[in-house]
Amino acid sequence: MADPDEQRANDTRHADTLSSWLWSLRARIPKWAMVGVFIYATIFTLTYAQTLIVPILLGLLLSLIFTPIRRVFDRRGIPAWATALLIMIVLFTGLFLLAGALAMPVTAWVEDAPQIMSQIRTKLAEVSRPLESVFGAFDRVQGLLGSSDPEVQRVKLEGGSPALDMMLLLPGMLAQVVFTIVLLFFLLATGDMFYQKIVHVLPTFRDKRRAMEVVRELEAKLSRYLLTITIINAALGCAVGLAMWLYGMPMPWVFGLVAFIFNFVPYAGALAGVLISAGVALVTFDWIWWSVIVGGTYFMATFIEGQFVTPTFVGRSLRLNTVVVFLSVSFFAWTWSVVGMVVAIPVLIAMRTICRHVDSLQNLGEFLSDRTDYRPGREEAQEA
Repeated sequence: MADPDEQRANDTRHADTLSSWLWSLRARIPKWAMVGVFIYATIFTLTYAQTLIVPILLGLLLSLIFTPIRRVFDRRGIPAWATALLIMIVLFTGLFLLAGALAMPVTAWVEDAPQIMSQIRTKLAEVSRPLESVFGAFDRVQGLLGSSDPEVQRVKLEGGSPALDMMLLLPGMLAQVVFTIVLLFFLLATGDMFYQKIVHVLPTFRDKRRAMEVVRELEAKLSRYLLTITIINAALGCAVGLAMWLYGMPMPWVFGLVAFIFNFVPYAGALAGVLISAGVALVTFDWIWWSVIVGGTYFMATFIEGQFVTPTFVGRSLRLNTVVVFLSVSFFAWTWSVVGMVVAIPVLIAMRTICRHVDSLQNLGEFLSDRTDYRPGREEAQEA
C-alpha cells in the first residue's frame, strides 16, 4: 500500500510540472497571435454591428465638422441648441432636395434597365464579337425559362422590380439618416460638455492640454477637408453638367449632381460616373463612339480634379499615403459598403491627427502620411 505522504508529494510534483509547462507554453505563444485575435474580433464587430456603428461614427464626425460653426454662433450670443437645430434643418432640407432631384430620373433608369441593357447589347454587338458568346448564353437561359418542351427542366426566377427593391431598402436607410442627424443635434446642442468631461477625467495637466489640442486640431482639419472637398466637387459637378449639355446629353443637370455626389466616394465614385455617362451616351446617340467621348470627358474631369485640383487646395497637412487610402477605402467598402468608402478618408485624417500628439504612435502617423516629411510641429510650417 502506497504511503499517503509520498502520494501527495508525487501529486505536488506533477502539478508543479504541469504549471511550469503551461507558463512556458504561454511564453512561447507569440504576441502577434493575440493581436490577430483582436483584429479578427474587431472586424467581426464592425461588420455585425454596422447598422449601429455607422450612424454613431457619422454623427461624431459631423459633430467635429460643425462644431467650429457652432462656436461662431456662440460668440454672437446664439444658444447652442438653436445653432444645432438650424444645422439639422439645413441638412434635412439639403438631403430632401437632392433626393427629390434624383428620384425621378434614377427611378426611370432603374425601371428601364432591361430595355437599356438590350440597347447597349445591340450596339456593342456591332463592335464586340467576343461578347456574343456571353449574350448567347443569356439567350439560351431565356429560352429555357420560356420553353414549352415538357422534357426541358423549367427554371423560375422570382423577384420584384429593381425600383421595388430600392423602395424596400429606403426605410432602413432613412432610419439611419434620421438617427445620425438627431445624434448630431444632441452633440452640438450640449456645447462643449464632452470636452469639459474629457478635461475633468484626465489625470495630469499635460494630458488635459494634449487632449484639447487633439480635439481642436481634429475640428479644424475635418472642417477644412469637408468644406474644400464640397467646393471642389461642386465645381466638378458644374463642369461635368456643362460638358454633358454641350454634348446634347439628356438631363445634363443630373450628371452634374451625380458627379457632385459620387465624387465624395473615392475611386469607385469616379468609375461609376464614367460608366453611367458612357452607358447613357451609348443609348442616346447613334454613333457608338460618342459613348467613348462622353465617358472620356467625365474621366478627364475627375482625373484633373484628383491629380491637380484637390492636392493643390486640400493642403499638405491633409495629404495621406495613397496606398493606405486605397486599402482603407477597400476595407471600409467591404465592411460598410458605400458609407464606409465615404468615411474612410475622414477616419484616416482623424487617426493621423491623433498620431501626431501621441508619442507611441509617431511611427504610425508617418506611415499614414504622404511622401513629405512627417514631423510633429513642422506640418503647419510646411503648409504655410
